[in-house]
Amino acid sequence: MSFDLSLLHIAVISGAYLFAGTAKGITGIGFTTTCLPILALMFGLKEALPLVVIPSVLSNLMVMRQAGHFGVTVARFWPLLLTLIPGLAFGLWMLSKIDANLASGILGVMVFLWIGFSLAKPSLTLSVHLERPLVPIIGLVTGTINGVTGSQVMPVVPFLMMLKMPRDLFIQAVNCSFTLSSFVMAFGLGKLGLFSMQDVLISVVGSCVMFVGVALGGAVRHRLSEQLFRTATLIMLSVMALSLILPIL
Repeated sequence: MSFDLSLLHIAVISGAYLFAGTAKGITGIGFTTTCLPILALMFGLKEALPLVVIPSVLSNLMVMRQAGHFGVTVARFWPLLLTLIPGLAFGLWMLSKIDANLASGILGVMVFLWIGFSLAKPSLTLSVHLERPLVPIIGLVTGTINGVTGSQVMPVVPFLMMLKMPRDLFIQAVNCSFTLSSFVMAFGLGKLGLFSMQDVLISVVGSCVMFVGVALGGAVRHRLSEQLFRTATLIMLSVMALSLILPIL
């Protein structure tokens, strides 16, 4: 980001970090998916991507520490984590070549797919013998989509949900994927000249707001209906996704 920040910009960034952090605290996932569309509508996708990397890593590490099972997760899903890297590299290369509005529109489509999956909650189970051959493919596809759009959830989250793992193991696996993706994304954005010192400073300061949101989400998790919060979030994301898609129609 190379322009002077106005009070409106600061308010939007702070609000996005706070809301996405709260969503993360309540559900354990979804910081980038919730935060990125808000920032993309204000700044554009390529300018917004660097602003979610550092807060995403920090929020993921908080959740990973709480979930445990790190060694078991890495031992089971290392092929997925390994193939994320070339997928991200290819996705970032595509991002550098395509029009900014098209990239934002693709993000909108990915958000709609995530919303559809979240609402449908299909009761699908993946057999154990299919897990091993599919894991590296899921990593490659997830990395590619992440590189182009910044969205980290598709298709890795539905895939992991279909494995019917214990909740803590599922959260650890998801956040291992998210964290590695964010580190590679930071490196790739830097190589593309899209990650400036201003972005780093904004992200570090904004992470304080994100921490407040995560703590708030954790505090209200047992008092507020998760379903009510999730529904409200999905409605808001639907409006934002539509706003991202309309310019390319």
